[in-house]
Amino acid sequence: MTDTSQTTLSIEGMTCASCVGRVEKALAGLDGVSEVAVNLASETARLSLDDPSRLTDATQALASLGYPARTSKVTLNIASMSCASCVGRVDKALADVPGVLSVNVNLAAETATVEYLEGAVSLGDLMAASAAIGYPAEIAEAQASQSRVARKAEEADGLRRSVLLAGILTLPVFILEMGSHLVPAFHHMVMTTIGLQTSWIIQFVLATLVLFGPGRHFYTKGFPALFKGAPDMNSLVAVGTGAAWGYSVVATFLPGLLPEGVRAVYFEAAAVIVVLILIGRWLEARAKGRTGAAIQALLGLQVRTARVIRGGETVEVDVDALAVGDVILVRPGERIPVDGEVTEGSSNVDESMITGEPVPVQKAAGAAVTGGTVNGTGSLTFKAARVGSDTTLAQIIRMVEEAQGAKLPIQGLVDRVTLWFVPAVMMLSALTVAVWLLVGPDPALTFALVAGVSVLIIACPCAMGLATPTSIMMGTGRAAEMGVLFRKGDALQALSEVDVIALDKTGTVTEGQPSLTDLVTTDGLDRDRVLSMIAAVEAQSEHPIAEAIVRGSWAEGIAIPSATGFRSITGYGVAATVEGQEVMVGADRYMSREGIEIAALVETEAELAERGRTALYAAIDGKLAAVIAVADPVKPASQEAIAALHARGFKVAMITGDKRETAEAIARETGIDHVIAGVLPDGKVAALDDLRAGDRKIAFVGDGINDAPALAHADVGIAIGTGTDVAIESADVVLMSGDLRGVVNAVEVSRRTMSNIRQNLVWAFGYNVALIPVAAGVLYPAFGLLLSPVFAAGAMALSSVSVLTNALRLRRIAPALREDRDVTAPRISAQTQPAE
Repeated sequence: MTDTSQTTLSIEGMTCASCVGRVEKALAGLDGVSEVAVNLASETARLSLDDPSRLTDATQALASLGYPARTSKVTLNIASMSCASCVGRVDKALADVPGVLSVNVNLAAETATVEYLEGAVSLGDLMAASAAIGYPAEIAEAQASQSRVARKAEEADGLRRSVLLAGILTLPVFILEMGSHLVPAFHHMVMTTIGLQTSWIIQFVLATLVLFGPGRHFYTKGFPALFKGAPDMNSLVAVGTGAAWGYSVVATFLPGLLPEGVRAVYFEAAAVIVVLILIGRWLEARAKGRTGAAIQALLGLQVRTARVIRGGETVEVDVDALAVGDVILVRPGERIPVDGEVTEGSSNVDESMITGEPVPVQKAAGAAVTGGTVNGTGSLTFKAARVGSDTTLAQIIRMVEEAQGAKLPIQGLVDRVTLWFVPAVMMLSALTVAVWLLVGPDPALTFALVAGVSVLIIACPCAMGLATPTSIMMGTGRAAEMGVLFRKGDALQALSEVDVIALDKTGTVTEGQPSLTDLVTTDGLDRDRVLSMIAAVEAQSEHPIAEAIVRGSWAEGIAIPSATGFRSITGYGVAATVEGQEVMVGADRYMSREGIEIAALVETEAELAERGRTALYAAIDGKLAAVIAVADPVKPASQEAIAALHARGFKVAMITGDKRETAEAIARETGIDHVIAGVLPDGKVAALDDLRAGDRKIAFVGDGINDAPALAHADVGIAIGTGTDVAIESADVVLMSGDLRGVVNAVEVSRRTMSNIRQNLVWAFGYNVALIPVAAGVLYPAFGLLLSPVFAAGAMALSSVSVLTNALRLRRIAPALREDRDVTAPRISAQTQPAE
């Protein structure tokens, strides 16, 4: 099988859903290119390539289509270059990075200027390529790629200036024409001063400046697309305003070509249409910039420089130049630059940006730290473990970007409609003109022109194209701020369709770290001595239950003697000699095998099991000594989260390898509806299939390596982010905090986002279905109403802005369950006191 690599390109010039369709079709038609997903809101295209060289074909196809891939330049300082051969090696190394367009290496200045495709190449890739051949590189100046938010702000600023200029030029045109229609005295003044012909010439000059000045983009993009047989939104505006302008030019300069009754000008309509659509584009650019706020906030967490200890001295370097193994100093109040392990110092670190939990976490030597988190009042020295694109924060940003660029199944309907939408609108416009010319009242030509232009102008594929991606961007961005990462964008829709949420027990519903809870001895035995002897045996074992017993003994301050002759009997228990006495610890079947009578404590063991404890027997010198119980405590937030899921209509199941008595005790405590116990990892997959009965959709929540098959098999796999990397890689959704409240938040975001998408689609489609016939004049026979192209332009601009404004409401999604210090305080299970 051919290996594929995913690449994201930033694309210029896309304005509507038909643009998206054209770009997607062109890229998908290239050899070696697959899984193409084009996003209008983020103006990106994600594609899979079977060979990096295919990237050239993709960029050439985009350029020939009129939607070029956006590029950036950066200047790098290159160390160790000393001759022309060095220049050649650096040039080749940088040029070989997929996505690099040109390289200019300057030996005298020891720099390399690189032009590259935005999204396909990172600065870290370039620096790593140079360093790999022995020429370390660093950024010559603060030249990180212009952020999408900044680019949209710049675009909005440019559009604002265009709107202002167009408005100033259009105002006299509007006053001259509409003032004459609405105010008889004004009309008389115009006729007796400058005259009608001069008025029309003034309007011609000003309107032409508007159309081919601030509005030239519509024509430079729209007509080429039309001539290629693939018209877009710009084509509709270009044809509509061009028809109004052209008709007016004929009426002004060649009036003899028109019947006397239809000699009129529509310069004001063409100019005002351009102004209104530019206003819509301006507001749209501002709103699009805000849709990227979540990514911008995450990018803001990235540290630009770090203090590295080298040769006993502290030097400040660019964070992109950090390498694994570098020793880094972080002062109080600073952000930690990359992931690593503390080697010296102690401090509290605010990790809320990762976990969403407000309580700072104590860090000392040996503790892991995460890039982007905030150091408290102490200084920390740590060794870098993950740098560049491997850091947790970089992976979070990548997950969010991929989710925001995803195409949901619901988008398929939009794609099918937009393939024919613009051509269909142009056909409807032509049909409208023909009908008015054939059966319309006098002046039929005027009515035909007005109605035809209105149909072209009022159609709005922009709103249809923005309806889904803007909501996805806002929903996944807000989810990330709440500690919920949608690794796969389609999970956003799939989660909203789930009926049953199945939970793993250990580490998901429970803490995942057993604690000693009970020790009941037979008559006449000293409790502390029995516990010390049991702990001595268990100290030789690596089993989690054994560790819980040892921690419990330490917590009580009980000394643990040494043990000899340790042996483990798989499935039964363990034994060793402690202070000359034979000590055995294990299940009831172990006691039975060794002929030890357990009747005195059988009822106690049964009671403990009913309370969700894992109970073991202990015997000393062949006689029953005690029953000892260990439990994995339920996480403080589990009961609250499960109740919230019930309130939202979900059935909640628990699938565990633990025995049924323990599982059912936890289910009673937390309110879980259905328990499947005693299953192996592959049994969890079968259990999910059983829960699917009746075509129900299943989400599975887990955290361990043994949960990976079930996470991959479920309709939606949700991994607790504090779990293993294998579980996270198998999941569709990752919860950065360690409890089930994140599931509730994920569901809430999913449902609210899908509701928002449906609202947008209803508006976008409903708008076009309702207003295109009105623009064509369907109300004229009954009510004498014919929509002006000016009002059509205003309605069209309002449509796109309405969709974007509605999507922006998703920024206000609040966490379904508020976190508080009592719930989120760090657990210290080693301090749990065993019950008497």
